[in-house]
This record gives sequence, structure tokens and C-alpha cells, in this order.
Amino acid sequence: MTDLAHIRNFSIVAHIDHGKSTLADRLIQSTGTVADRDMEAQMLDTMDIERERGITIKANTVRLEYVANNGETYEFNLIDTPGHVDFAYEVSRSMRAVEGSLLVVDSTQGVEAQTLANVYQAIDAGHEIVPVLNKIDLPASEPEQVRSQIEDVIGIDASEAILVSAKSGIGIPDVLEAIVHRLPPPKGDRDAPLKAMLIDSYYDAYLGVVVLVRVIDGVLKKGDRIRMMNTRATYPVDRIGVFRPKMDVIDELGPGEIGFLTASIKLVSDTAVGDTITHEKRPCAKALPGFTKSQPVVFCGLFPVDAAEFEDLRDAIAKLGLNDASFTTEMETSAALGFGFRCGFLGLLHLEVIRDRLEREYDIDLITTAPSVIYQIHMRDGKIVEMHNPADMPDVANIDHIEEPRIKATIMVPDEYLGDVLKLCQDRRGIQIDLTYAGSRPMVVYDLPLNEVVFDFY
Repeated sequence: MTDLAHIRNFSIVAHIDHGKSTLADRLIQSTGTVADRDMEAQMLDTMDIERERGITIKANTVRLEYVANNGETYEFNLIDTPGHVDFAYEVSRSMRAVEGSLLVVDSTQGVEAQTLANVYQAIDAGHEIVPVLNKIDLPASEPEQVRSQIEDVIGIDASEAILVSAKSGIGIPDVLEAIVHRLPPPKGDRDAPLKAMLIDSYYDAYLGVVVLVRVIDGVLKKGDRIRMMNTRATYPVDRIGVFRPKMDVIDELGPGEIGFLTASIKLVSDTAVGDTITHEKRPCAKALPGFTKSQPVVFCGLFPVDAAEFEDLRDAIAKLGLNDASFTTEMETSAALGFGFRCGFLGLLHLEVIRDRLEREYDIDLITTAPSVIYQIHMRDGKIVEMHNPADMPDVANIDHIEEPRIKATIMVPDEYLGDVLKLCQDRRGIQIDLTYAGSRPMVVYDLPLNEVVFDFY
């Protein structure tokens, strides 16, 4: 049982390819969590598709033990988050489970779009933020300029930003010390009734549903009977453990700790992300606020090439939906393609990843229809009809007006390309709202139709 003062929970956030997973690898390696012979790149990215594309899709957690320079041993719970906007939902969930963030910025690229989006999520969650400038061993690295850019654009103090190269291991000891001294310990009461937050869950063929939890108050032990406050279901806890990236079974999880539990839960749909877990006998008074549901924005139809594989596709989609809460489906039929599913995604990359996983993990050949968005048709009699497919357009005489989804896009662009970007936005039926300068970079705000952006916005 680690006392709260010696626990640090943090996530690593950054734009795509700024070096989050590499930094996580170095932290795992330098704390000796994984033996050098077992080390491999992207240690926490377990899916084949993540390794192939070199991206992170699911947020992953790992526990590290670190002996600080002051001689004390600290327990770090690290969550490595995705950088792509399509998986921002994973980021927001991870943020609620931790108290601080390492903001990784590539010192050759500077602050980019997802740097901003993710750091604002961290600020909303009330995090202490430690800026880390990565890739300082590259000749194009400009740490001083990036430092002032972080201060101008994001507005957080970067005077004590840590200079590192995650690839070659420069500055990693400074990062570990900064985690100890600059990030806050968690708060919690060991004697209060159990209150734990369900961060994520996935299905394991041998263990059933594995649930990732962050204990806030109380203690979770093996053999306890727990209740999910949202679904009201109760389960006996079979095993409790932590990831040191591999599963490691332990006896209990105390306040402030992050780990996993298995409890003979059959369906991942029984474990709502953001739910509160408590003891059946001695429940906590008030549930945690939970998470807002993610809104799918891009829709497309998935049909099996061979109509006989429809049942297999249905099973595959059900299993995949278990592990990915942000993916929605409904049945659809088409005169040309037969039976299939109309699926909602958070973006085109999300769509590609799901399609790849269906084809690869379940061996089904798919036909995907062109991605589209939902239009709302307001009828003369006051009804609102949602339209996915132009074929479903009602009689024009009965339509009062049609609304389409629009987005507010904030675009940061170098000076020399400003004209081209403005022209692109105008051509796409955009409405300019604002044009300001953040430091020396123009920042344009546009109101754009989602339909024009979803497909090929370049």
C-alpha cells in the first residue's frame, strides 16, 4: 500500500508524431520496469495496426516505480494517449483519471493543432502541466522559439520547460524528477466507502471483460462484491492487478492508484465508461459525474462482399463495438449491396482503422460506401427528419428548410500560405469569423460545412 504523497498519476499529451510513445518507452526503460532485453519501440501500443502505422489509438496505462534523488520511492501511473483528433475521446477519459500532464512539443515543429486541443482538455480537467521540448538532438531544433510560442499561443509558463530527446535518452532523468516535484499527488481517503472510476474496458478471450479503474476513495480487494452505480449490476472481484506493461496481479488497490480488475463480467456493454464502482454492502453516497457521450460525425455504410458473411459481420461489429465506445452502428439495406450496417465514426482515420480491424481481425471482405454526414430536414408540419442518404430525400413540396452540420475551425497557418488557406475555405462555402495573430503566426477562425471538410480538405 503506497501512501498518497508517493503516488503521481499523469498522462502524456502531444500532437501526432511529437514523440509521446517514445518518451513513454524511455520512462519505462529508465525506471527499470521492463528488462532491456524485452524492450521494443512503442512498448504500450499493443495493436498490430498501431505498430504498423506508428500511431497510438487506444490510451494505455502502465505503473512505474522510481527511486528519486531524495532517496524515496515513488509510484508513477502513466497513461499514454493518442494524438489524432479522431481519438480525442480517449484523451478526455484519460485526463479525468490523472492529476497532471506532460505536454510534449516537438522542438523542430512547435505548437500544432492537437497540441492545443489536448492541452485545453488537460487545463479543463484542472491539471498541472509540465512542458517537455522533445527532439533537441536534431539540427533543426529551436527550443527558445518553441518556448516563447508555448507562452504566446497556449499561455502557460514554459521558462522551466525540460529539454529532452526521447529517442537518444537525453534529459530523461530531469523528466522523472519533474514528475516527482512539479506534479501534485492524488487526494483520497482510505477509510471512506469505495469510490472508483471506470476508465476503460476491453474484452479478453481468457479473462472476460478487463476493467481499467482509478480508485478515488476506499480500497478495492480481491473477493469484494462490487456494484456499478450506473447499471446497478453487482459482481464478485476475481482478480486485481496493475500493468507493468504486462499484467501483474496484486492484492489490493488503494486510493489514488490505477489498475485493472476482472469480475466475471460477460459483456463489455455492461461496463459503461465513466461509471462509478462501489462496494455492494457499503456504497458511496454520490456517483462521479461521468463522461459526455462522443458524437459521431462521419457516417458510411459497411457491407460484406459476400452476402453470406452478413452474420459474421454482425458478430464482428458487435465485438468491436465492445472495445470502442465511440463507434455507433445501425442496420441498413441497399438495393445494390444487400444487407449491411450504417456506421458512425469520429473522423476518417477512425473509419479506416475500424475497417482495417474488421478485415484483419475477423477476415471479412468489406465494401465501404462514400463517407457522408447527417442532414436535418425540417418539414412544413414541424417534424424533423434525419437524412443519411440522398435516396431518402422526402418530397420537396413538404420541406420547410434543410440544415447541415457545420464546424468552427481554428486554423494556424504560416504567413506565406495565408492567402491559399483563405481561398480554400471560401471555395468550401466557409464563412470567416476571425483573423488574429498568435505571436507571429496568423490564426484564422472559419465556420465551415462539415460535408466539405470530411472528404478532401486540401
